[in-house]
Amino acid sequence: MPSQPTLTPTSTLSKVILPSTGNVDDVVSSLPYGIYTSNEFLNGSSDQVAFTFKKLGGDVLDVELTVGNVYTSYEEAVLEYSYIINIHQAKNSLGDLLGSATSSFDQDGEVITGSHEAAALKFPRFTFAASQRVSEGIAVEAGTNGSVTEYSSSLAIVADQQDYNLQNIVTASINSGDLILDSGDSIDDNKITITKVYYITPRAQWRFFSYYGGMNVVGNMSSYGQFTDDSTFEVVPTWQNKAQAMAYEDSIYTRISHYSYEIHNNNLRLYPVPDGGYPDQMWFRFRIEKSPLEEYALKKTGIMGVNNMNTLPYANIPYENINSIGKQWIRNYALALSKEMLGQIRGKLSNIPIPGNTVTLNASDLLSQAKEEKATLKEELNKILDELTYIKLVERDAALAENSEKLQSKIPLPIFMG
Repeated sequence: MPSQPTLTPTSTLSKVILPSTGNVDDVVSSLPYGIYTSNEFLNGSSDQVAFTFKKLGGDVLDVELTVGNVYTSYEEAVLEYSYIINIHQAKNSLGDLLGSATSSFDQDGEVITGSHEAAALKFPRFTFAASQRVSEGIAVEAGTNGSVTEYSSSLAIVADQQDYNLQNIVTASINSGDLILDSGDSIDDNKITITKVYYITPRAQWRFFSYYGGMNVVGNMSSYGQFTDDSTFEVVPTWQNKAQAMAYEDSIYTRISHYSYEIHNNNLRLYPVPDGGYPDQMWFRFRIEKSPLEEYALKKTGIMGVNNMNTLPYANIPYENINSIGKQWIRNYALALSKEMLGQIRGKLSNIPIPGNTVTLNASDLLSQAKEEKATLKEELNKILDELTYIKLVERDAALAENSEKLQSKIPLPIFMG
């Protein structure tokens, strides 16, 4: 009978078991991105190993994670926190940073070029940039202000000629040197937009009395012109004088003017056909249309600047600028990430055979817990940040001031007796 082999089984442990402490010197080499390398971050990552070891019961059962897994979870947690905070700040500041200089970023989201170092940590001035851009467009169209230069040119009125090409007239004036454009402005293929056509306005007396004045007119040429002997002069505020002047000017162009006109594709047609009399010259005002994406030469209007959340000059938040509130959130989120990682590892072997039985691993429980904890942490953080937007803070200050005023009204005033 052949001899039986002598079996000498030995107990073996997994080669991957999380130690109870981390090592600062091993952190950087274990990180997938290596974005954070400050001593504060290295110490925080190392401390996370001990926290994870205790929370996952490493002093009772083996935890099949490496210190590199924990360091990776910690780095991801810091990046996730920075992401959420930056989005919150974008909601606060995008409207005021529109048009300002942006930056260039590397593959990690860090600033390569730009003058906005740590912009996400700054409290910007309220510029109402979005409202200003809308107002500027309205002002340009209304001819009251704006960054677009409005030019003036003239045309000679020819007897029996009813049509005039204003685009060609402007081009000829530029070529002859009679009209000089701002630096950066040019006609080329740009179409001009006519904003006003006019000729020399009548004298002051015409504004009130048409051509010849009226009956019983008393002359007072040294101060005002002419007025009737029953005129009443009223002392009025300056704004009313301005409103009256604007109304008179409008009346000149819509009621007293001898001509009307229409414009199609910058071709001016006068009505009635000029007879060679007065006026012999007319003026028109115009602006040069540019693409909405073309910057002005003399005034930078932010065309090439921030236009949405993606172009905000926000880099990753420096680790040393994260306070105790943020660091506690990072610890808990990193722990949830480590749970998720451990669940994925244990899920590769759902059952382990042992003599006479099998051991079932808790992969599904770990994955479920990790998913729920991550969602809860992000939901709570976003909820808190939504209550701390600038708009909410202003509303809270307003409510506090109102309630304080109500409270003060209930307090009786002291009575002083002499």
